[in-house]
Amino acid sequence: MADRSVLITGGTGGLGAAVSAVFVEAGWRVVAPQRQPPTVTTDPGANAPVRLVADLTDPTDAARAAEVAAGDPEAPLRAVINLVGGYASSGLVHETPVDEFDRMLTLNLRPTHLVTRAALPHLVAAGGGAVVCVAARAALNPFPGVAGYVTAKAAVLAFASAVAVEYKATGIRCNTVLPSVVDTPANRAAMPDADHSRWVDPAEIAAVIRFLASDESAPTSGAAVPVYGRA
Repeated sequence: MADRSVLITGGTGGLGAAVSAVFVEAGWRVVAPQRQPPTVTTDPGANAPVRLVADLTDPTDAARAAEVAAGDPEAPLRAVINLVGGYASSGLVHETPVDEFDRMLTLNLRPTHLVTRAALPHLVAAGGGAVVCVAARAALNPFPGVAGYVTAKAAVLAFASAVAVEYKATGIRCNTVLPSVVDTPANRAAMPDADHSRWVDPAEIAAVIRFLASDESAPTSGAAVPVYGRA
């Protein structure tokens, strides 16, 4: 039986599936909200992630996801992994519609804020734990045409730093990983001519995230960890 729970947002995506798998393998109880109901219903198995349908841009749904994650007294919530996000290229700043700029903030920052906000009281009640957020290399090294995405990922990094400072006295740590290009089917389809061997494998990022959520990384908080592969 698992003795601790982890809430993983975006747990069904290209990176999320690898992150969910590494936590299941490590013996955690995994709660993975998803925006849409599964298209195929199968027997989940004893160690499969707990699924629930939730719109994590909605405060009520985010709070409900945190309550489900903290709902097993035998496996208190000890980690939150914020993977929900998205990418869009919309031109230079003066060419980017404000609605598109806002959409990047809503997709990348709002779920991270709402889920972390909802989970923090549960982590405090459990005696501490870990929050891991996902920003991007572009937050530190921007490139043209993606100002909304860059701004949103930089905001995620700043938000994680604020959480690390505000909750260190409660035993809660908050760190951020910064991928370059993640080697997912969607990214390969979008960039078929790129050198995929230089991209970072989701399983490699998942291993870093699991470490940051584990007791092995107890002294580490407020870190921005590059996971660039060879990109």
